[in-house]
Amino acid sequence: MTLVRAKKHLGQHFLTDKNIAAKIVDSLRPEGRFGHVLEVGPGMGVLSDFLLQKTEYETSLIDIDTESYDFLKKKYPQLGTRLINADFLELDFQSIFPESFAIIGNFPYNISSQILFKVLDNRQQVVEVVGMFQKEVAERCAAKPGSKEYGILSVFLQAYYKVEYLFTVKAGVFNPPPKVLSAVIRLTRNDKQTLDCDEKLFWQIVKAGFNQRRKTLRNAISSLINKEKMASEPILDLRAERLSVDDFVKLTNQVSASR
Repeated sequence: MTLVRAKKHLGQHFLTDKNIAAKIVDSLRPEGRFGHVLEVGPGMGVLSDFLLQKTEYETSLIDIDTESYDFLKKKYPQLGTRLINADFLELDFQSIFPESFAIIGNFPYNISSQILFKVLDNRQQVVEVVGMFQKEVAERCAAKPGSKEYGILSVFLQAYYKVEYLFTVKAGVFNPPPKVLSAVIRLTRNDKQTLDCDEKLFWQIVKAGFNQRRKTLRNAISSLINKEKMASEPILDLRAERLSVDDFVKLTNQVSASR
């Protein structure tokens, strides 16, 4: 079969190291929590080869690249409708997966944040994610309060998922090699169906706090609070990067109560 050309506009960097591919696939932890896995951007199937050997779950593949789709259709004729030629970001998960499922992939770096926010939007269905990201993005996802990497993405993901930084991957195992290091992380859904606060306000406070991260919260979220009623709240004298998810939940409830 003719090999697929990596396309720059799709952010494609095909993984060539089978040992790393096996390690990524083995990082999935089904343990009865999901029976289906969706691989995003399979390219020429280096992860797929290992995924399709697993009997604990059924695997589907989705790729926006028609050339990859045609290649994979010939390589895995047994997949049938489980091979999808579509944009992952536009996919209606519930129309394909009636139950909980996991996502895995060597994700295109140019849309990595969009992929993660798509996961968050569907957090009641997506119970696990194992993915390759640009190292800088992976570090942001797993960052702890007080670090310079800690930000909006860290808080939103850690509100609903346990985030683990698994391992770093060098550029030389890709074709073409990216100009940055890569890393694999695992997101495991926690037991919070909803946060113990007004979730819409929570998101607003987190975004406002980090959009002006050098300012104290008193100044960064001033448009969202009752300044008189919250004048003596010590938490507002901190910067957003100092607050954990639980701290942001408490702050959200304080802001709600003062309105």
